[in-house]
Amino acid sequence: MTDRTENRRRWLSLYVLCAGVLMIVLDTTIVNVALPSIRADLRFGQSLVWVVNAYLLTFGGFLLLGGRLGDLFGPRRLFLIGITLFSLASLACGMANSQLLLIAARAVQGLGGAVVTAVALSLIMNLFTEPAERAQAMGIYGFVCAGGGSIGVLAGGFLTSALNWHWVFLVNLPIGAVVFALCLRLLPAAQGRSTAARLDVAGAATVTTSLMLAVYAIVNGHDDGWTSARTIGLLGGALVLLALFLRIEARAREPLMPLGMFRLRNVATANVVSVLWAAAMFAWFFISALYMQRVFGYGALQVGLAYLPANLIMAAFSLGLSARLVMRFGIRLPLLAGLLLAAGGLALFARTPVAGSFIADVLPAMALLGLGAGMAFNPVLLAAMSDVAPSESGLASGMVNTSFMMGGALGLAVLASLAVARTDHLLASGAGSLAALAGGYHVAFGTGAAFAAAAALLGALLLRTTRAHAADTSAAARPGPASGPSGVELVRE
Repeated sequence: MTDRTENRRRWLSLYVLCAGVLMIVLDTTIVNVALPSIRADLRFGQSLVWVVNAYLLTFGGFLLLGGRLGDLFGPRRLFLIGITLFSLASLACGMANSQLLLIAARAVQGLGGAVVTAVALSLIMNLFTEPAERAQAMGIYGFVCAGGGSIGVLAGGFLTSALNWHWVFLVNLPIGAVVFALCLRLLPAAQGRSTAARLDVAGAATVTTSLMLAVYAIVNGHDDGWTSARTIGLLGGALVLLALFLRIEARAREPLMPLGMFRLRNVATANVVSVLWAAAMFAWFFISALYMQRVFGYGALQVGLAYLPANLIMAAFSLGLSARLVMRFGIRLPLLAGLLLAAGGLALFARTPVAGSFIADVLPAMALLGLGAGMAFNPVLLAAMSDVAPSESGLASGMVNTSFMMGGALGLAVLASLAVARTDHLLASGAGSLAALAGGYHVAFGTGAAFAAAAALLGALLLRTTRAHAADTSAAARPGPASGPSGVELVRE
């Protein structure tokens, strides 16, 4: 009876952890649909990208540090702190009446989200130690991460249309309160495991500040001038801080990002692929929402529904389709196919006419992007972990997730700047406002497609061939979540 109660408690704990992670995932997509409304209400210009990038930079910059904090102080305590921080920042976002307040609150949201995401996986690993159960739990976790995108775009469209954009943030408050209360009741109060660990705060601060300076310089480069003292000074400062970060990591006893990991070919390749792919994917999420509202004239709910096919396809792949492809073909072929499909979807967006239709122009691109993202996500993570010992797999996956967030922030800044520059050029040449907007977005989509194609080429040329085997036959034989990525063991040929 006690074993049955304990087993029930573990699965309930998993669902609560997934609800907390769902809040983080939901916030990533729910905001994109509301961006045009935020832009109009708070009078954002090109700095609108900071509503997304402030979140991405702090999330990516502190993802690895969040995991280390969980080891030091206990994952349950850090999960509760992360949920509290994220919820309070969501309240500030929802109450924001100025650009500065919204961007600052989004940065704090990213910090809370990084802590929650980093320690949630640690808690799940501690709760489920048997391979088959762990595979099933990770499958459920993966489904929530993918399905959260679908919920986010629909919720964002509905809340923005029925109420206003403030509610895309305020909706997090009741979710956060329920998750916090249930975590207190269900999660075991584990002590920190690494009391002697040192925190690489200097590493996290320097790399995040470096990227912020680079993004700021890129976003404002068109207005300030690419050869102006301000732009060159900001980019120079970013490079100096990046060099300082590398020096800190090379000398630190317990570095945030061990540089020795990049000597492993698959780890290094997976991180470069993640940067390029993220640049393409975040451009898709950010720029396509603006395109559909500002060029096609879609309302917020229509934009949310337009994203639904891609998010449903990604959710379906997370239920086991991606893992089965990896087990059948290895990591290289699904990664190549997925990134090429994503490049094709962005290329379709790059030719969308001003008077385009959803069925002929938006749906095919969304379907290709959903297929591409669904196929490529697991292979990228598995590639990063295929060269490392099992004890270092968490670090390797954290590094590739960090690269993904940083690549997204930098890529979004670059592509948004290209779009603005092209739009201004077309307007100066006498083009109409809609044609100029569409032309700018087309350049961004085309460049994003080139990023995705470059990631596919690098993955195909540099990744070691691997084949996948089920780590536990009972886990691999189960349908759905049980055949998720954590049930896969990679063996180099």
